[in-house]
Amino acid sequence: MASSLLRSLVSRSRGRSSNVGAALSTRNYSLVTNQISNHTAKWMQDTSKKSPMELINEIPPIKVEGRIVACEGDTDPALGHPIEFICLDLKEPAVCKYCGLRYVQAHHH
Repeated sequence: MASSLLRSLVSRSRGRSSNVGAALSTRNYSLVTNQISNHTAKWMQDTSKKSPMELINEIPPIKVEGRIVACEGDTDPALGHPIEFICLDLKEPAVCKYCGLRYVQAHHH
């Protein structure tokens, strides 16, 4: 959808012979991919340190009493993330899409 919007903006501005249209039509989008790859590679260079995902995976799944948990990432709202309500109906731990914390329902037997 975004690419079709960009194409329509470029075609409109070409009709007007504006410099903005020329700048948009010659933009190199491969630079964005390179920036993402370089950012990810930074974590892979030093093998003596653990990646953020390895650190999160060391935390055992958090047991909760109910069927739904509200994950905020941290007890301090300034350090957390938007609240995500996670359903715990499945047997495997549910993972927060923001911080990667895992939750599992504690069963009473």
